[in-house]
Amino acid sequence: MPDVHGVLIIARNGDRTEFYQDPYTYEPSYSESTPLGAVESYQLGYYLRSMYLNPSSPSHIQGIHADLVQNDQVVVHAKAGGEGTSVFDSAIAVLQGLFPPNSNNLIELANGTKVVTPLGGYQYIPVEMAPSSADRALEPWTECPAFEQHIKSVYASEGFKEIGKSAGHFFDVVRDYVFGRPTTIENAIYDFINSQLTHNQTYAYRLPPTFIEQAHGYANYHENAIFSDKEMGGIGNIAGRTILHSILHTLQRITFDEDPLKLLLLETTYQPFISLFHMMEMVNEHPQLAAIPNRASALAFELLRGPPPELREFLRIKFKNGTNEEFQTYPIFGHKGDIAVTEFLYRLENFAISSQKQWESACGVHSGYFGITSAAESTNMLLAAFSVFLLLGVFALSWFKRRRSTYVPIREVVSCFNLCYALLTYGYDL
Repeated sequence: MPDVHGVLIIARNGDRTEFYQDPYTYEPSYSESTPLGAVESYQLGYYLRSMYLNPSSPSHIQGIHADLVQNDQVVVHAKAGGEGTSVFDSAIAVLQGLFPPNSNNLIELANGTKVVTPLGGYQYIPVEMAPSSADRALEPWTECPAFEQHIKSVYASEGFKEIGKSAGHFFDVVRDYVFGRPTTIENAIYDFINSQLTHNQTYAYRLPPTFIEQAHGYANYHENAIFSDKEMGGIGNIAGRTILHSILHTLQRITFDEDPLKLLLLETTYQPFISLFHMMEMVNEHPQLAAIPNRASALAFELLRGPPPELREFLRIKFKNGTNEEFQTYPIFGHKGDIAVTEFLYRLENFAISSQKQWESACGVHSGYFGITSAAESTNMLLAAFSVFLLLGVFALSWFKRRRSTYVPIREVVSCFNLCYALLTYGYDL
């Protein structure tokens, strides 16, 4: 059994309140985590601890500090956009299971007093989040014109129309149980039904048998069609292509012996799972993966290194579909076993989206596209507009004063022009 030198975990958030996405733009609504969701994520973290931080486990990560976390060994990213609130809470719950409170998490002061962190030695682990307006790594499909066109193409396809036609009877009879929400194949209503079935006892007593299974099946078809693509570099795979950059970068860090990184946790939502399952060709032999993963699911990339003289690193891909399943190993790209890291990088690195500029290119967004610019870019735009108005104002004032036979020194106009030029050129750096 080769040694595990590092692990990358992509985890889905736990249970949360009802969540709505616009079926044509995927603009998200607000959602909050629930106590059930926290428990699901905590159980996932506890399970991951038993797998990767337990020295007696065959998947134990070599050299990792299991009891007191070393922050240079563990990196955590959490999605901010969309379901960001519930995703962040889920990340915290996973970390509570991974690194539970430890009474040795203390400091001794100069006067000899020992101070243990709150809650019996709670371990505070940094969680990195991008602002929701710039969360392109974990939510790249919003405000993306090319992706919106992809959605329209999916809805216009013959296959989608056929499924919608066959689902017509179900969407007619389910109308009484969704309280005015549109009942069409485009507006999958599974999330509402599932949320009510989980949290509303009166609703659970009324919902007819098989309704939740039918809604789930149509939602699986819908989301799999939206977040996949016939081409690996297609816009339908954008959820996988953006998160792929973090995967590749982390694998390269772990393979470099001088880098202390051992574990990366990417807490996110279901969309990247679907894209990655297609991009790594896992659905070819396991078509059941072409669906929405359950809450608190996890996709693990184990970096393995065999004993000498084998010097190459290999990857083993495992998937755990929700809290009630164990990790199962899945071959990728047609392999029957582990895949060399070099081959994995070679196959996928050209499809990764690693920068804002690449995201804009993939989405067909120009730098002037309002609403997706960064804070710095927005500041520059505002300052540029202000400087233009200021310049026009000076010329207007000059014209007005000339009409009144009043002389305006040309040096004042030139000075103002230079100021405006500087604002346009350097923006907020001034």
